[in-house]
This record gives sequence, C-alpha cells and structure tokens, in this order.
Amino acid sequence: MEQTPRSPAGAPVRYLASSAEDAVATADDTVEKLMDEGWEPGQIALLTTGDRHPEQRTQIEHEGYDGYWDGFFSATDVFYGHVLGFKGLERPVVVLAVNGFGAAERARQALYVGLSRARSLLVVVGDGGEIWDAGGPVVWERISGSR
Repeated sequence: MEQTPRSPAGAPVRYLASSAEDAVATADDTVEKLMDEGWEPGQIALLTTGDRHPEQRTQIEHEGYDGYWDGFFSATDVFYGHVLGFKGLERPVVVLAVNGFGAAERARQALYVGLSRARSLLVVVGDGGEIWDAGGPVVWERISGSR
C-alpha cells in the first residue's frame, strides 16, 4: 500500500558541505547559528554518524548514562548523540554531522536514522560524495536540492 503524505511540506533541508573531518566543528557552529535564529537549545539535537561528539563523551563520563539521558528528556540544552542511539527519538531541529560511518554496511541505516529524526528542521553537514555513497542519488537529491 502506497503512503500519501497529508501534511504540508516542511522546511527544506539545509545542507552544508564539509569534509568528514570538519563535520563536527561545522555542526557546532551551525548549532550556535540556529540559536541566534531563535531556536531554543532544548529543541536541538546534534547527531553524529561516525565518532561520537566530544560533548557526548564528556556528559556520559561525568553524569553516567542515566544523567546523560535525563538531559535528553529534560530538553533544556542541546542534545549530543549518535544516530544509532537515537532510533525512535526526535527533536524539532536535528543537525546531522556526517563524520564518517563506522561500518560501510551500516552506513545507509545510520544515514536514514539521522535524516528522519527532525520534526521541523533538518541540517545535514558533511561530504556530498560520502552521503551519495551511503544513500544514493534520490537521498542526495533531497538533501542537496539538486534536480
């Protein structure tokens, strides 16, 4: 059975070209710009596809997993996570830092999870070739707006 979307179209995806090595730093800068636009920190999740964000590692180290997840559910600050730990979760704004993929066979799944967690605005930061390789031409077209 084919699904038919009934909601109005959302905001277009924002794509920022970046190398995998610079994706996290560019995503950090993007989070700051989003807050300057008026988004509240608790509305934003920064997700990575490769190595975990340094802030995520720091929070887990200092607060443990319970404290880390309490931060997610309190929605008072930017949430830093990895796509494969964010299945089934959402935030109004997701900044997806495509900073590599741990295993090539999981790249498509990781990309899908990251692309499908934003309720209002999705920002994708990464290398277009890597995104194309993981998601194919249709995914790349939707992210980049190219036709």
